[in-house]
Parts: sequence; structure tokens; C-alpha cells
Amino acid sequence: MAGKRTAGLTITVTVFGLLAVAVLGWRLLVASDPSGAAAAPTMPASRTPEGKAAPPKDGEPTAQPAAGDGQAAPDQDPVPALYLGDSLAMENQLVLTGLLKKTATVRNAPYSGTTLCDYLERAKDRLLVPPQHTAAALVREEKPAVVLLQFWGNSWGYTPCMGSIVQGSEAYYKRYAADTRALTAEIERAAADAGIARPTIVWVLQGPDPMSADRIRRINAIYERQAAASGDITADAGAAVSRAGDRYTHVQRLPCTPYEREHPEYCTDGDSTRLHRDDDYLHFCLAPTTRTPKPCPKRSPGILRYSKAIADAVTDHVRESRTAG
Repeated sequence: MAGKRTAGLTITVTVFGLLAVAVLGWRLLVASDPSGAAAAPTMPASRTPEGKAAPPKDGEPTAQPAAGDGQAAPDQDPVPALYLGDSLAMENQLVLTGLLKKTATVRNAPYSGTTLCDYLERAKDRLLVPPQHTAAALVREEKPAVVLLQFWGNSWGYTPCMGSIVQGSEAYYKRYAADTRALTAEIERAAADAGIARPTIVWVLQGPDPMSADRIRRINAIYERQAAASGDITADAGAAVSRAGDRYTHVQRLPCTPYEREHPEYCTDGDSTRLHRDDDYLHFCLAPTTRTPKPCPKRSPGILRYSKAIADAVTDHVRESRTAG
């Protein structure tokens, strides 16, 4: 009898554990969609690319400060740049644009919920990005010197081009590595078509995943390998939202930086700064999510930290390129 009771208790605990993981996973999935929490696991209308997730118009205001004082101005005019990505790019695009204003003129074209294959021009599956905003199409149009790629690693029902590949599976990593190569090749071909020098690709390294530290470690390794293989660079934005010496453990708060102490609106909780909302483990915008994806309307320390790491990498690259030239 004792054995049966023990077995029954084990089964009960296991079931509740699986339910908890499923609920947390669904909460994270919905939170990663800035269109807001859906009542059921169906694709919200605002996820479709027909205008609702389009980049903001030039000059659209943001509640975030430009915060560009820390960016040293290069000696020449800003270079053209292209910023592509998912909901993290959607929320931080205007802050990044402000930080880079002395270095680069940025064309923003992020779409929430996207993954690498959504920006592939030759993809055969349904994409969340319209044809005119694939990476190759925008390279031919904008003729950028730098292309910034921000992708957390989405693969679920909202990313049709990934098919039924389970996030974190071996097939998932294999597909992601293949897509980094394919996207790099399409950008190269588009630059040749446009008669410009091949733009430098900046792969943004991601912050900790609360569900799987190893997944982000492996995704970042894929980006690093691809950058090394093709002569491109990485921007470790994820390190800016991680503990020093503990790169892949997810945290909601970190000690305030000197800049945040000087600007109390960024030092949100006494001596610490809040990176995430209590109901959103992934994004850095401290404003509630909305049903229409848009740049974050609230000053958010995580967005500033993340964006500054990207801007620093781009600024250093542009300066080094000009010195070498």
C-alpha cells in the first residue's frame, strides 16, 4: 500500500509540474508577442504583416531619451544602417536610433514574433514580413553599410516559416545555423545586385532565457560562429542585462549603473534597476503590452542597457573601418 501511495503521489506531482511548465511557457509565449495577451492560443490579427507591425514613420516621437551623450561622433557623416528583428527590436528601435544618430542613419524594419527565416527572400513558407521588407529587398533599397540583426530565437505557432520544429530541439539549432548562413548569403547577393560593398552584419547576442539557459547559449554560439566565418561582428547586448560573471542566469533586477544613479528614473527600485515587468520575463519595456506592436513608450533601463551595447559595437566598428580605410 505504501508503494502505491508513493507512486500515486509521484504521478500527481509530475502532472502538476508539467502543467506549471506549460502555463509558464504559454505566458512567456504570449508575453513575447507585443500584440498583448490572447484569450486563446490563436494568431492575433496584429501579428500579420499587413501594416500593423510596420516600422514607425520617420520622426515618430518616443518617451525614451536619446541618451546619445556617451556615443562619440565619428569624423564623417553617419553611415546608412538597417535594423531587422523581432519584438525586442520593435520595442527598442527608437532608442537605438537615438544612440546611433552620430554614427548611423538607421532604417528600422522590425516585426514582432519573427525569426530569421521570416526575412529570407527565397523562403517557401508563409512569412510574417512582407516581400518589400525582406533583408535582401531592403538592402537593395537602402544600400546600407551595416545590417543589424536582432533575433531571440522564436519557433512556435506564430512563426510559420519554422514549421513544426520544436524550440530547443536539435532540429531547431540545425535550422537556425542554416538560416544564419542563408540570410548572410542573401544580404551579400543583394549588395552585389545594388552595386555596393558588402555591408557588415552585426549579430546581436541575446540575454538569458528564463526557460532554458542552454538554448540562448547555443543560439549565441551560432551567431558567433557565423560572424567569425563571414568576417562580421557581434554585439553582446545580452551581457548588459545579465549579472557580471553569470551571463546566462535570468534576472529581473540588477544593481544600478552610475548613469542610472545620476538619472533616478532609470534607478527604479532603490539601488537596483528593474529590467522586466512582473508579467513579462522576456521584454525590457516597462509599459504594459498592447495589441498593436510599437516602440516602447516608457523609459526602461533594460532597453537603454541593451540598445547601448548594440550602439557601442556599431560605433566602434564604424570608427575602426574608417581608420583602416
